[in-house]
Amino acid sequence: MKFSPEQYSIPDERMQPFIDPVEIWDYLHHTITSKEQIRDIVAKSLAKQRLNLSEVACLINAESPDLVQEIKEGAKILKRTIYGNRIVLFAPLYIGNKCANDCTYCGFRSSNKNAVRKTLTDEEIVREIESLEDKGQKRLILVYGENAQYNPEFIAHTVRIAYQVKKGHGEIRRVNINAAPLEIDGFKVVKAAGIGTYQIFQETYHPEAYKTYHLRGKKADYGYRLTALDRAQEAGIDDVGIGALFGLYDWRFDVLGLVRHTNHLEACYNVGPHTISFPRVKDASMLDLGTRYFVSDDDFKKLVAILRLAVPYTGMILTAREPAALRDEIIQYGVSQIDGGTKIELGSYSENADTEKNLKRGQFRINDDRPLNDIIDELLGQGMIPSFCTACYRLGRTGEHFMEFSVPGFIKRYCTPNAILTLAEYLIDYAPESTAQKGWQVIHSAIGQMEDQKMAAMVRLKLEQLKAGKRDLYF
Repeated sequence: MKFSPEQYSIPDERMQPFIDPVEIWDYLHHTITSKEQIRDIVAKSLAKQRLNLSEVACLINAESPDLVQEIKEGAKILKRTIYGNRIVLFAPLYIGNKCANDCTYCGFRSSNKNAVRKTLTDEEIVREIESLEDKGQKRLILVYGENAQYNPEFIAHTVRIAYQVKKGHGEIRRVNINAAPLEIDGFKVVKAAGIGTYQIFQETYHPEAYKTYHLRGKKADYGYRLTALDRAQEAGIDDVGIGALFGLYDWRFDVLGLVRHTNHLEACYNVGPHTISFPRVKDASMLDLGTRYFVSDDDFKKLVAILRLAVPYTGMILTAREPAALRDEIIQYGVSQIDGGTKIELGSYSENADTEKNLKRGQFRINDDRPLNDIIDELLGQGMIPSFCTACYRLGRTGEHFMEFSVPGFIKRYCTPNAILTLAEYLIDYAPESTAQKGWQVIHSAIGQMEDQKMAAMVRLKLEQLKAGKRDLYF
């Protein structure tokens, strides 16, 4: 059910700008932090209650090492409570890097004459997806520059191709999108292709800072981009992803901007974003930003933990922009999804690409280039369950329906069994023997820890069915 202004006799806030910089800075400048407040706020989050802007500002303003550590420990506990020890894996697939925008932090920018512009053909898309399937990937996010060629019909066409490619036991079961904002009718076209989450990052929520980075193109319109996911919701896309590119402005402001965006979507559509992403500015061709707003590793860890506490039920995505060791640590503070085996240069999954080509055909430089199996092996070594699950989306547990399951905490009941089943598929079809041995140990341990013995028995039955050749089993 959508927000009805007539029913509640308050103004219709849908598709209206909702960021007030004065309000956000007022929270940051006038919120006083104490040890008692921090502990009360962490306790509220651990009770699975959303935090308000004042409470988030209080966490942001905590500076003493002992308070920051309490925030991190709270985030760790919350993550284990809601998400268990599973990590969802996906791969980005760049479809085209033509772009009409001129964003000073991006290798795709229109003024970058060193960029090698390319759009994958249908045949190249198939080869890329076959290569990803050969490695065990089941979930993709398709990425596009902003160009007239990449219209809703083109995006829908590439999504359909992705779903059609089958190689051996390989198939793509979830296609998410990272692309330019669309009009409502355009979002409807893309939705009809069966997409999962539609992801649009505001980059920075500060309007004046935004102007300094976005020089030309439609992306220079701050308000149009800010309300893009309202239009997606109006078109019926109830799984949307938000994000900020940390390093463009004061990280404290953009953390509150993300929370304010979450509040807006919840108020207007009864469901917040499905995911929040928080990439940091990294190397890109023609990158020239200075270092004023670059985010240190310590602040980055802190902001991830704060976001986890602020929005307990929202998925959090950590990208391969970050180096492996840092990713392994930050995962503990509340991350629920990571990309694995990532290559961002056009066409590079099915061909080898060197660093120079990466910067000429890619958007930025990645810092975790481990193959997918290496990441899975590392996660298993930490006792975690790598997951390729797509069950909720395919059973209609999305948007408001997803919140009905997840807010009470019941979603964990489905996620752990489904994570086990998708991991088992990977171990049977793709894993080397050493990884398979680790994986089955983790699976048997996870089943042994299940409180619901009936569910444990059903998982064991489905595992035997997978070993016998069946695939794509889920609850």
